[in-house]
Amino acid sequence: MKRIPFFAIMGAIAAGVGGAMTVAAAGAGYENTLIFGGKIPPGYRDWRLISVAHEEGALNDIRAVFGNDLAIKAYRDGKRPFPDGAIIARLAWSYVPSEEYDKAFGRRQSFVAGPPTNVQFMVKNAREYASTGGWGFAQFDDGKPTHVAAPGCFSCHVPAKARDFVFTRYSP
Repeated sequence: MKRIPFFAIMGAIAAGVGGAMTVAAAGAGYENTLIFGGKIPPGYRDWRLISVAHEEGALNDIRAVFGNDLAIKAYRDGKRPFPDGAIIARLAWSYVPSEEYDKAFGRRQSFVAGPPTNVQFMVKNAREYASTGGWGFAQFDDGKPTHVAAPGCFSCHVPAKARDFVFTRYSP
């Protein structure tokens, strides 16, 4: 009889530790601190790459889009809507010609990332952000929050409603 409680306790501890590690790895816990606390998740630059893009027009920037473990799994599995705790980060830089590369090629043809412009996050929490399709939005310039819980961000994402308000498609 004494073995059953011991093993039950050990099993509960193992499940709790494993669950906590899964939640931490997925980026959960930032659903609120990111938006309301105005904090950038540490290590987001180490998340997996979803895609890259070049935005023309007034922005004229290049972008890398990253996802935490939950977002990447949802992309790979084709799961929509994204699960709560999924976080998508978009880091943008100005788009500038590379004099170094252009000299090597003998003509102007290469463009690279210039100074960073901003980083934006989408955080999935269907209950907390029900009025904005289940997503919270935040933008940071020079590491400082400039648009936190910005409902205006959502209006631009409405055309992507069929993809759970996410524009970026996964590039395997």
